[in-house]
Amino acid sequence: MTLALPAETSPTPQDRHTLEVDHLDVAYTVRGNDRLTLRDISFRIGQQESFGLVGESGCGKSTTVQAITRYLPRNGRVTAGSITMGGRDVMSMGPEGLRRLRAREVSVVYQEPGRALNPSMRIGRQVAEVFEIMGSPRKEAMERAGHALRTVQIADPGRVIRAYPHQLSGGMLQRVVIAMAIAVEPSLLVLDEPTTALDATVEAEVLDLVSGLREQFNTAVLFISHNLAVIAKMCDRVGVMYAGEIVEQGAAQEVFDDPRHPYTVGLLRCVPRRGHRKDHDRLDSIPGFLPSPGEVPTGCVFATRCALADDRCRSETPAMEDVGGARASRCFKHEEAPALPRATPADVAMRSGRTSSEPVIRVEHVSKTYSARGESVRALVDVNLELYPGETLGVVGESGCGKTTLARVLLGLTAPDEGSVVEISGQRVAPTAARRGRDELRLLQIVFQNPDAALNRRHSVRHIVGRTLTKLAGLDGEEREERLIDIVRSVRMEPRHLPMRPAQLSGGLKQRVAIARAFAGQPAVLVCDEPTSALDVSVQAAILNLLVDLQSREQVTYVFISHDLGVVRYLSDRIAVLYLGRIMEYGPAESVFAGPHHPYTEALLSAVPTLDGTGRERIRLEGDIPSPADPPSGCVFHTRCPRRLADGTCETVEPPLREVEPGKVMRCHLPLDELGRLEEQGASSRSSDDRGHEVGPHAVDHDVEVVGGLDP
Repeated sequence: MTLALPAETSPTPQDRHTLEVDHLDVAYTVRGNDRLTLRDISFRIGQQESFGLVGESGCGKSTTVQAITRYLPRNGRVTAGSITMGGRDVMSMGPEGLRRLRAREVSVVYQEPGRALNPSMRIGRQVAEVFEIMGSPRKEAMERAGHALRTVQIADPGRVIRAYPHQLSGGMLQRVVIAMAIAVEPSLLVLDEPTTALDATVEAEVLDLVSGLREQFNTAVLFISHNLAVIAKMCDRVGVMYAGEIVEQGAAQEVFDDPRHPYTVGLLRCVPRRGHRKDHDRLDSIPGFLPSPGEVPTGCVFATRCALADDRCRSETPAMEDVGGARASRCFKHEEAPALPRATPADVAMRSGRTSSEPVIRVEHVSKTYSARGESVRALVDVNLELYPGETLGVVGESGCGKTTLARVLLGLTAPDEGSVVEISGQRVAPTAARRGRDELRLLQIVFQNPDAALNRRHSVRHIVGRTLTKLAGLDGEEREERLIDIVRSVRMEPRHLPMRPAQLSGGLKQRVAIARAFAGQPAVLVCDEPTSALDVSVQAAILNLLVDLQSREQVTYVFISHDLGVVRYLSDRIAVLYLGRIMEYGPAESVFAGPHHPYTEALLSAVPTLDGTGRERIRLEGDIPSPADPPSGCVFHTRCPRRLADGTCETVEPPLREVEPGKVMRCHLPLDELGRLEEQGASSRSSDDRGHEVGPHAVDHDVEVVGGLDP
């Protein structure tokens, strides 16, 4: 996050690019040797234009940003090329000019807004500080801070100004950081994975906000993300990076519709699209691994992972070649690239999902109530579910809806309320893990979102996985070693990884270790809590295919929690949609995604961007997410619902969870055929049909303040 200084700069002429990067090379000095990390990077961003950078972790995206803002670490330096901002050479700027550049012309918004804000200062003081440094008196700075918060669509800036960062949701914090970034009306706004950790609805609002601000302030945007659909929605042009080089560049939609580099083709095949299912049309993956940073292979940098590579590719370095339509590709075989052979077969035989008529997990009337500051917060309310062997239950909903609480109740990490029933294989189990036997603990395992936090950094892979074999499976000696090798190979790792510690592994390999540890106990149910949200699409595809293969072979049941609805659709047999701890819709995955939908499900699906830009019409929810400590009367969703009844029924009567189709239940007063009719009619303008159903309008959805940081 950059702050502004009072000095003025000359305006950028209309015919000049806001940012020009030409043939940029960056090297890091490691143990006395220079390692070339970026090679021949060139791109331009015009006024009010958005340019996206995509690629796997370690490809050089963030290093490019550091070079542009001259924030490279001490051992990093630009060894060739130029960086021009508004016609001025950034590399020749002295300390004062560099301060002005960072303060007034370039602002950066990072992935984790919580780390960009001081936890000990109120939000108002942090935003006002920007204006104070610009020369505004303290009182005026606070007034301007309130205006800045309203600019980013925060409805109650007075409340937010008085709040501390821990009292706000992730989406609200990201809006605050964006408010600070655009307060100086920068020429260039850099967004480095700004929506990765956000729910689909919040992500959509933040993206719409950025689009509006770009036009309002005539700002150029450099957008970095591994979410290709977000780039397709937000960017005019895109550069695809691999191993420190831009290997393809052009208009975003053209690149994604007709890629001309094998790496771009591979990335796009890793993304779950509409119609992709685990039992057919399997995701493709990119074989091999990214070269180590600073490693400069002979020939094409992608040759070792490319099925089209020949001797020329391995011996000659391809230059950027014009492939028509203002597009360029760094590939000798750009015409053959769309026909790149798959690394993973499209159709892989797998056993059918349900293999038994008896559920492996049954939860009945499960509720969970927390106490916070004298208030009762109902995180789960009368949840009933059945999970069958070999099936995947996808659990979706916004932050605070109860997804993680449900997982913790299943695992015994959180005790449910009195009267709640959790059964495993037909036997009722104790409410907490401490009171469950070893066999009961073995049956349920979990894979967390962040493997860095879940794996002990001091222990080797052998110890991490082997401990589970000893403690839960009761194995030792040669039997333990044989099983250890078998598990490691089943997650597509090798015995050479066994002595390594987590710090020596990539993010994808760490997650494989976490999966191996979970499977070591031979569980019947594996809870996956956002296991791929922090991974690149290429690693994500490999992990998803791995989970499918293990499920087919072991017939394990998955509870898959995610805010990525494309991933959920690909992997799940059934879907549960949660809102304020209640199941709003539950049924077979194809039925839930095909619709008609509960209005909340409809809004979630409409918020998801697509690669081809042919997604649903966006449904903007009204108002704020209510506090779980004080849920609305009647239907808890009525305060945000675009389909609520005009006669007041939704405000006063809580709808029951009723079966609307065989195997599909929904909590809504409107009949299914009426919901289908309203979806077809659309909700772009306010009108009332002959039954008095209120349709639209859809106010901007603002994030909820999480009281005391509690996230049930």
